[in-house]
Amino acid sequence: MAAPQTPADPERVTKRVYIASVARRAGLPKRVVSQVYDAAMAELLDVVGRGSRLVLTGFGSFERQWHKGHPVRFTGAGNTRVDDYSVLKFSATRQTNQYIGKDSW
Repeated sequence: MAAPQTPADPERVTKRVYIASVARRAGLPKRVVSQVYDAAMAELLDVVGRGSRLVLTGFGSFERQWHKGHPVRFTGAGNTRVDDYSVLKFSATRQTNQYIGKDSW
């Protein structure tokens, strides 16, 4: 089975362009959409930062994923270490993955 084809150079969509597109789609002023976007991102980070998992039904979930510290390789600087750290993990629902898997490009 052949691997799915992807665009050679995917377009990068900036926050400004994204907010303008959402505003157009919702029929709302960009200023309002921008305020909602900022509040939604702040709330997402607060929820995950508290150690909770944010589940957006039909879209996916966000959670904090912990990684153990480790020695740094290939630095030549001796005992350099990366401390324990966390990252934001997103897991899309099957529905979301099927939607983006369509031949939309």
